[in-house]
Amino acid sequence: MDAGLDRKLTMNITMEPIGFVQTDAVALPRHWSLSDIEGDLVIDPRYSQGLADIAVGERIVVLFYFHKSPAFDSGHLKQTPPHRDAAKGVFSICSPVRPNPLGLSVVTVIAVKGATLRVRGIDMLDGTPILDIKPHIESAPECPSFHE
Repeated sequence: MDAGLDRKLTMNITMEPIGFVQTDAVALPRHWSLSDIEGDLVIDPRYSQGLADIAVGERIVVLFYFHKSPAFDSGHLKQTPPHRDAAKGVFSICSPVRPNPLGLSVVTVIAVKGATLRVRGIDMLDGTPILDIKPHIESAPECPSFHE
């Protein structure tokens, strides 16, 4: 293996949650695009100013940690999703069993109250650690940092 690549693959990355998901839902859809479930993104008050400018009706991207996923091993490189007939490569599916158990959901903000965002589109378990929130951008002019 290339020495530079080897060095990069052995680095440690540490993240801390910025908040947690709260939902009463027990049965969750397999993907956010299939979900009408509501829940709260409860953000640590230290980060509440970072929620400024998030508005009701806006779609946001939630990056989270699959905290209940089993440990990954090479046997999980190909998996058969419950709605498919054949195995697929882990990087081509949304399985929570991944080398780095990171998830991404796009949810719609339905209320903002202090450091809590009420959202629709939950496909995350109650207690799921939230790692980051980003705006959902569909075209360059919508990007807050876009300049012509």
